[in-house]
Amino acid sequence: MSAVSQPLAATPGPAALPWRPTGKLTGWMLLAPTLAFLLLCFAWPVLQMMTLSFTAQVVDGNTIKGLTLANYARLFSTDLYFRILARTLRVAASASALSVVLAYPLAIAIARGGPMLSRLVTITVVAPLLVNVVVRSYGWSAILNKSGALNWLLKSAGLAVDPKPLLYTEWAVLIACVHVYLPFMVMPLATAISKIDHSIEEAARIAGASRAAAFFRVLLPLSLPGLSVGVSLVFSLSAAAYVTPQILGGNLSPLLGTLVEQQIISLSDWPFGAAIATLLIVIVLAINLLLLRFFNRRFARWAGGAR
Repeated sequence: MSAVSQPLAATPGPAALPWRPTGKLTGWMLLAPTLAFLLLCFAWPVLQMMTLSFTAQVVDGNTIKGLTLANYARLFSTDLYFRILARTLRVAASASALSVVLAYPLAIAIARGGPMLSRLVTITVVAPLLVNVVVRSYGWSAILNKSGALNWLLKSAGLAVDPKPLLYTEWAVLIACVHVYLPFMVMPLATAISKIDHSIEEAARIAGASRAAAFFRVLLPLSLPGLSVGVSLVFSLSAAAYVTPQILGGNLSPLLGTLVEQQIISLSDWPFGAAIATLLIVIVLAINLLLLRFFNRRFARWAGGAR
Protein backbone atom coordinates (compact mmCIF):
# COMPACT_ATOMS: atom_id res chain seq x y z
CA MET A 1 0.00 0.00 0.00
CA SER A 2 1.64 3.14 -1.13
CA ALA A 3 1.01 6.43 0.46
CA VAL A 4 1.20 9.58 -1.51
CA SER A 5 3.26 12.08 0.41
CA GLN A 6 1.73 15.46 0.69
CA PRO A 7 4.14 18.41 0.79
CA LEU A 8 4.06 20.39 4.01
CA ALA A 9 2.79 23.92 3.83
CA ALA A 10 5.68 26.32 3.68
CA THR A 11 6.08 28.44 6.77
CA PRO A 12 6.03 32.11 5.81
CA GLY A 13 9.37 33.76 6.21
CA PRO A 14 9.98 37.16 7.67
CA ALA A 15 9.22 38.82 4.35
CA ALA A 16 5.79 37.18 4.19
CA LEU A 17 4.73 38.26 7.70
CA PRO A 18 2.63 41.39 8.18
CA TRP A 19 4.51 44.64 8.71
CA ARG A 20 6.10 45.03 12.09
CA PRO A 21 8.17 47.90 13.47
CA THR A 22 11.91 47.69 13.73
CA GLY A 23 13.73 47.71 17.05
CA LYS A 24 14.45 51.44 17.01
CA LEU A 25 10.88 52.30 16.01
CA THR A 26 9.53 50.03 18.75
CA GLY A 27 11.64 51.88 21.29
CA TRP A 28 10.32 55.26 20.15
CA MET A 29 6.75 53.95 20.26
CA LEU A 30 7.26 52.81 23.85
CA LEU A 31 8.77 56.17 24.80
CA ALA A 32 6.08 58.22 23.06
CA PRO A 33 3.56 58.32 25.99
CA THR A 34 6.27 59.36 28.47
CA LEU A 35 7.70 61.97 26.11
CA ALA A 36 4.24 63.38 25.42
CA PHE A 37 3.54 63.61 29.15
CA LEU A 38 6.85 65.38 29.85
CA LEU A 39 6.39 67.80 26.97
CA LEU A 40 2.82 68.64 27.99
CA CYS A 41 3.21 68.78 31.77
CA PHE A 42 6.82 69.92 32.16
CA ALA A 43 8.46 71.42 29.08
CA TRP A 44 5.46 73.51 27.99
CA PRO A 45 4.84 75.15 31.41
CA VAL A 46 8.56 75.87 31.79
CA LEU A 47 8.67 77.50 28.35
CA GLN A 48 5.60 79.57 29.24
CA MET A 49 7.27 80.66 32.47
CA MET A 50 10.46 81.63 30.64
CA THR A 51 8.46 83.62 28.10
CA LEU A 52 6.57 85.37 30.90
CA SER A 53 9.88 86.37 32.50
CA PHE A 54 10.64 88.55 29.46
CA THR A 55 7.38 90.52 29.69
CA ALA A 56 6.74 93.69 31.67
CA GLN A 57 3.88 94.31 34.09
CA VAL A 58 2.05 97.58 34.63
CA VAL A 59 0.47 98.81 37.83
CA ASP A 60 -3.00 97.32 37.24
CA GLY A 61 -1.55 93.83 36.75
CA ASN A 62 -1.71 93.65 32.97
CA THR A 63 1.36 92.68 30.98
CA ILE A 64 2.80 94.77 28.18
CA LYS A 65 3.24 93.10 24.80
CA GLY A 66 6.79 92.61 23.62
CA LEU A 67 9.98 91.31 25.17
CA THR A 68 12.07 93.11 27.76
CA LEU A 69 15.05 92.40 30.02
CA ALA A 70 13.81 94.72 32.75
CA ASN A 71 12.99 91.87 35.14
CA TYR A 72 16.49 90.42 34.92
CA ALA A 73 18.07 93.87 35.16
CA ARG A 74 16.06 94.47 38.34
CA LEU A 75 17.08 91.07 39.68
CA PHE A 76 20.82 91.63 39.23
CA SER A 77 20.84 95.32 40.18
CA THR A 78 19.24 94.87 43.61
CA ASP A 79 21.57 93.83 46.42
CA LEU A 80 18.80 92.08 48.36
CA TYR A 81 18.05 89.63 45.55
CA PHE A 82 21.74 88.94 44.98
CA ARG A 83 22.21 88.12 48.68
CA ILE A 84 19.21 85.75 48.60
CA LEU A 85 20.66 84.04 45.52
CA ALA A 86 24.03 83.67 47.25
CA ARG A 87 22.34 82.28 50.37
CA THR A 88 20.39 79.76 48.28
CA LEU A 89 23.52 78.44 46.57
CA ARG A 90 25.42 78.43 49.87
CA VAL A 91 22.74 76.41 51.66
CA ALA A 92 22.43 73.96 48.76
CA ALA A 93 26.21 73.43 48.55
CA SER A 94 26.56 73.08 52.33
CA ALA A 95 23.65 70.63 52.53
CA SER A 96 25.24 68.53 49.77
CA ALA A 97 28.64 68.50 51.51
CA LEU A 98 27.20 67.60 54.93
CA SER A 99 25.00 64.93 53.37
CA VAL A 100 28.06 63.31 51.77
CA VAL A 101 29.84 63.14 55.15
CA LEU A 102 26.80 61.65 56.89
CA ALA A 103 25.73 59.39 54.03
CA TYR A 104 28.87 57.32 53.54
CA PRO A 105 28.77 55.50 56.93
CA LEU A 106 25.05 54.85 56.48
CA ALA A 107 25.49 53.66 52.89
CA ILE A 108 28.36 51.35 53.87
CA ALA A 109 26.23 49.91 56.69
CA ILE A 110 23.38 49.26 54.23
CA ALA A 111 25.60 47.76 51.52
CA ARG A 112 28.13 45.84 53.65
CA GLY A 113 26.35 45.23 56.94
CA GLY A 114 24.52 42.09 57.95
CA PRO A 115 20.88 41.57 57.00
CA MET A 116 19.54 42.88 60.31
CA LEU A 117 21.80 45.94 60.37
CA SER A 118 21.10 46.71 56.72
CA ARG A 119 17.33 46.58 57.22
CA LEU A 120 17.50 48.66 60.40
CA VAL A 121 19.61 51.41 58.82
CA THR A 122 17.47 51.43 55.66
CA ILE A 123 14.27 51.82 57.70
CA THR A 124 15.88 54.57 59.80
CA VAL A 125 16.97 56.47 56.69
CA VAL A 126 13.75 56.05 54.71
CA ALA A 127 11.27 56.45 57.60
CA PRO A 128 11.42 60.30 57.67
CA LEU A 129 10.17 60.33 54.07
CA LEU A 130 6.89 58.91 55.35
CA VAL A 131 6.31 62.04 57.45
CA ASN A 132 5.00 65.17 55.77
CA VAL A 133 7.67 67.80 55.20
CA VAL A 134 5.54 70.40 57.00
CA VAL A 135 5.38 68.20 60.11
CA ARG A 136 9.13 67.64 60.00
CA SER A 137 9.80 71.35 59.61
CA TYR A 138 7.59 72.28 62.56
CA GLY A 139 9.30 69.53 64.56
CA TRP A 140 12.66 71.19 63.89
CA SER A 141 11.20 74.57 64.82
CA ALA A 142 10.29 73.12 68.23
CA ILE A 143 13.84 71.82 68.63
CA LEU A 144 15.71 74.92 67.44
CA ASN A 145 13.80 77.72 69.16
CA LYS A 146 15.14 79.44 72.28
CA SER A 147 13.31 77.13 74.70
CA GLY A 148 13.74 74.04 72.55
CA ALA A 149 15.50 70.76 73.17
CA LEU A 150 18.80 71.81 71.61
CA ASN A 151 19.29 74.83 73.86
CA TRP A 152 18.22 72.75 76.87
CA LEU A 153 20.90 70.17 76.08
CA LEU A 154 23.54 72.88 75.63
CA LYS A 155 22.64 74.44 78.97
CA SER A 156 22.60 71.05 80.72
CA ALA A 157 26.02 70.19 79.32
CA GLY A 158 27.40 73.59 80.32
CA LEU A 159 28.38 74.41 76.75
CA ALA A 160 26.36 77.62 76.64
CA VAL A 161 25.09 79.84 79.43
CA ASP A 162 22.63 81.79 77.30
CA PRO A 163 22.45 80.01 73.93
CA LYS A 164 20.92 81.92 71.06
CA PRO A 165 17.98 80.43 69.15
CA LEU A 166 18.81 78.92 65.80
CA LEU A 167 15.27 79.34 64.52
CA TYR A 168 14.86 81.78 61.61
CA THR A 169 18.53 81.55 60.74
CA GLU A 170 20.46 80.05 57.85
CA TRP A 171 21.67 77.29 60.15
CA ALA A 172 18.12 76.15 60.85
CA VAL A 173 17.39 75.89 57.12
CA LEU A 174 20.65 74.00 56.55
CA ILE A 175 20.03 71.49 59.36
CA ALA A 176 16.49 70.77 58.17
CA CYS A 177 17.56 70.42 54.51
CA VAL A 178 20.21 67.86 55.46
CA HIS A 179 17.65 65.91 57.49
CA VAL A 180 14.97 66.05 54.80
CA TYR A 181 17.16 65.22 51.79
CA LEU A 182 19.72 62.85 53.35
CA PRO A 183 17.91 59.72 52.03
CA PHE A 184 18.42 60.97 48.48
CA MET A 185 22.17 60.83 49.11
CA VAL A 186 22.28 57.57 51.05
CA MET A 187 20.34 55.33 48.68
CA PRO A 188 22.33 56.06 45.45
CA LEU A 189 25.56 55.64 47.42
CA ALA A 190 24.39 52.35 48.94
CA THR A 191 23.47 51.06 45.49
CA ALA A 192 26.88 52.04 44.07
CA ILE A 193 28.80 50.54 47.01
CA SER A 194 26.84 47.27 46.83
CA LYS A 195 28.10 46.82 43.25
CA ILE A 196 31.78 47.11 44.27
CA ASP A 197 33.54 43.78 44.71
CA HIS A 198 34.58 43.53 48.35
CA SER A 199 37.67 41.56 47.37
CA ILE A 200 39.18 44.75 45.88
CA GLU A 201 39.17 46.40 49.30
CA GLU A 202 40.52 43.22 50.88
CA ALA A 203 43.36 43.19 48.38
CA ALA A 204 44.20 46.78 49.26
CA ARG A 205 44.23 45.91 52.97
CA ILE A 206 46.44 42.87 52.36
CA ALA A 207 48.82 45.11 50.38
CA GLY A 208 49.24 47.23 53.50
CA ALA A 209 46.69 49.99 53.02
CA SER A 210 44.96 51.31 56.12
CA ARG A 211 41.19 51.55 56.37
CA ALA A 212 41.33 55.24 55.52
CA ALA A 213 43.62 54.61 52.54
CA ALA A 214 41.40 51.78 51.28
CA PHE A 215 38.39 54.08 51.52
CA PHE A 216 39.95 57.05 49.72
CA ARG A 217 41.85 55.01 47.12
CA VAL A 218 39.31 52.25 46.40
CA LEU A 219 35.81 52.74 47.78
CA LEU A 220 35.46 56.48 47.14
CA PRO A 221 36.59 56.42 43.48
CA LEU A 222 34.48 53.38 42.63
CA SER A 223 31.39 54.92 44.26
CA LEU A 224 31.64 58.18 42.29
CA PRO A 225 28.66 57.32 40.02
CA GLY A 226 26.37 57.01 43.05
CA LEU A 227 27.95 60.06 44.66
CA SER A 228 27.29 62.17 41.56
CA VAL A 229 23.61 61.19 41.58
CA GLY A 230 23.25 61.92 45.30
CA VAL A 231 25.00 65.30 45.13
CA SER A 232 22.89 66.31 42.13
CA LEU A 233 19.64 65.36 43.88
CA VAL A 234 20.44 66.99 47.23
CA PHE A 235 21.77 70.18 45.64
CA SER A 236 18.76 70.55 43.33
CA LEU A 237 16.18 69.80 46.03
CA SER A 238 17.84 72.12 48.57
CA ALA A 239 18.15 74.99 46.11
CA ALA A 240 14.50 74.67 45.07
CA ALA A 241 13.13 74.08 48.59
CA TYR A 242 10.21 76.22 49.70
CA VAL A 243 8.36 74.70 52.68
CA THR A 244 11.40 74.13 54.91
CA PRO A 245 12.98 77.59 54.36
CA GLN A 246 9.59 79.27 54.74
CA ILE A 247 8.93 77.65 58.14
CA LEU A 248 12.45 77.65 59.58
CA GLY A 249 13.95 80.67 57.83
CA GLY A 250 10.92 82.92 57.56
CA ASN A 251 11.52 86.45 56.29
CA LEU A 252 14.91 86.65 58.03
CA SER A 253 16.66 83.92 55.99
CA PRO A 254 14.62 83.38 52.83
CA LEU A 255 15.76 81.38 49.82
CA LEU A 256 14.81 81.93 46.19
CA GLY A 257 11.77 79.66 46.53
CA THR A 258 10.38 81.93 49.23
CA LEU A 259 11.13 84.98 47.09
CA VAL A 260 9.24 83.50 44.13
CA GLU A 261 6.21 82.87 46.36
CA GLN A 262 6.27 86.41 47.68
CA GLN A 263 6.44 87.97 44.22
CA ILE A 264 3.62 85.82 42.78
CA ILE A 265 1.23 85.31 45.69
CA SER A 266 1.76 88.45 47.77
CA LEU A 267 2.65 91.04 45.12
CA SER A 268 1.05 89.43 42.03
CA ASP A 269 4.19 90.26 40.06
CA TRP A 270 4.18 87.21 37.80
CA PRO A 271 6.84 88.36 35.31
CA PHE A 272 9.40 89.09 38.04
CA GLY A 273 8.56 85.86 39.87
CA ALA A 274 9.00 83.98 36.59
CA ALA A 275 12.39 85.66 36.09
CA ILE A 276 13.54 84.51 39.53
CA ALA A 277 12.32 80.97 38.88
CA THR A 278 13.98 80.90 35.45
CA LEU A 279 17.27 82.08 36.93
CA LEU A 280 17.06 79.37 39.59
CA ILE A 281 16.42 76.65 36.99
CA VAL A 282 19.29 77.82 34.77
CA ILE A 283 21.80 78.07 37.62
CA VAL A 284 20.88 74.71 39.16
CA LEU A 285 20.94 73.00 35.76
CA ALA A 286 24.33 74.50 34.90
CA ILE A 287 25.86 73.52 38.25
CA ASN A 288 24.48 69.99 37.93
CA LEU A 289 25.95 69.60 34.45
CA LEU A 290 29.33 70.80 35.69
CA LEU A 291 29.21 68.44 38.68
CA LEU A 292 28.25 65.45 36.55
CA ARG A 293 31.03 66.25 34.08
CA PHE A 294 33.53 66.55 36.93
CA PHE A 295 32.51 63.26 38.52
CA ASN A 296 32.49 61.43 35.19
CA ARG A 297 35.97 62.71 34.35
CA ARG A 298 37.32 61.72 37.76
CA PHE A 299 35.76 58.27 37.51
CA ALA A 300 37.07 57.73 33.95
CA ARG A 301 40.55 58.93 34.97
CA TRP A 302 40.64 56.60 37.95
CA ALA A 303 39.31 53.65 35.95
CA GLY A 304 41.89 54.27 33.22
CA GLY A 305 44.70 54.44 35.77
CA ALA A 306 43.46 51.26 37.46
CA ARG A 307 43.76 49.35 34.20
